[in-house]
Amino acid sequence: MVRRQPTDPPPIDLLASVQGEVSWFCCGTAWGPCSTTGKGACGTCNSGSLQHAWPNTSDACWAITHPDTCGFNLSRRTCGFQHRITALCSGTSVVTAIADCGPQTDLFCGEKSCCGATCASNRLIDLTPAAYSKIASLSAGLRPCEISTP
Repeated sequence: MVRRQPTDPPPIDLLASVQGEVSWFCCGTAWGPCSTTGKGACGTCNSGSLQHAWPNTSDACWAITHPDTCGFNLSRRTCGFQHRITALCSGTSVVTAIADCGPQTDLFCGEKSCCGATCASNRLIDLTPAAYSKIASLSAGLRPCEISTP
C-alpha cells in the first residue's frame, strides 16, 4: 500500500497567467466614486492611479487574505510589482502596480462572476477605480479576468 502525503496547492508563479475575479476598491485621494481614504499597505495607493491590491504582498497580508483557503498559493509580490489584468469579457487589459494588500480572498471562495458564458471564480485582485474603468464599467463591480506579468 502506497501512502500519500497531503500537499499544499502548488505556488502560482504568474510568469504564466491565472484566471480569477477582479473587483475595485478606493484608496488615497478622492477620485470618481471615491472619497479620500488611506494610502494602503504600500503608502502609495491612489484611486486615480493605475494600481492594484495583491493578496500576498507580505506575511501580514497573507495572514489576512488567505487565498490558499480557495486553493491558490499565490506568489509573493511586493509593492510596485506590475501585473497585466485582462478582462475576459472584452479582451481589454491594463498594467497596474501593487499598492495595497487585498482582496480578502478567503471570504469569496467559490464566488463566480460571468459575462455570457465566460466565467471565473475566486476574487484574486482588486484594482483602483481608475484601473478598473480601463477594462470594465465600475457599475459591473466584478468581472472575470486573467492576471499575468506584462
